[in-house]
Amino acid sequence: MSDIKINSISKNYITGDSTVRALNDFTLDISWGDFIGISGESGSGKSTLLLITGAMLMPDSGDYIVDDINVFSLSQEKRSDFRREYLGFIFQSFHLMPYLTAVENVMLPLAVKNISKKDKYKMATEALGSVGLSDKWKRLPDELSGGEKERVAIARAVVNNPRILLADEPTGNLDSKTSGEIMSLFKQLNSDGMTIIMVSHSAECIRASDRLIKLSDGKLVYSQ
Repeated sequence: MSDIKINSISKNYITGDSTVRALNDFTLDISWGDFIGISGESGSGKSTLLLITGAMLMPDSGDYIVDDINVFSLSQEKRSDFRREYLGFIFQSFHLMPYLTAVENVMLPLAVKNISKKDKYKMATEALGSVGLSDKWKRLPDELSGGEKERVAIARAVVNNPRILLADEPTGNLDSKTSGEIMSLFKQLNSDGMTIIMVSHSAECIRASDRLIKLSDGKLVYSQ
């Protein structure tokens, strides 16, 4: 059995009198250590797939199974536990708290951990060091470049050492040089054993992945 299995997932959105099928009987098998790049036109179902993989959106039908855990059969509380244990999230718009320093932003996912503040601080500074920001930990987001903000967002996503990193257009607001640097960082995280599932419109970013998945009208049309 696959390590991660997305099995016959369908998801519809109802807007007024119209029904939009975002995912249509979508199936995908993923192994630990994969680096998957998901491409497709706007409206093809990419973001819906990422939200379901992140256990943040319930499908209308189908199963999402990780390590033999049927994620959407879990209670809401257990699903939250699953997200904390297995998942890290990176979004295009960074979602950094403007009034918190870089290290304080990275510490946010550790708030629920039953460990000392000193240990949380240590984990956050180590995560910032892993993305090359050891010297920027005191800075507020407005004092950072776009690439540095993205690195803080990555550090925050990996501070819990998740098994799966989900990235939605992680270089959408960055120039080509900085985008290449972020992809190099992703490659390093992946070589260290992290499974990465990334949505991107950028052909250069998609080429950084090891597996290419293409969606069209909510269906898998290409897998390599």
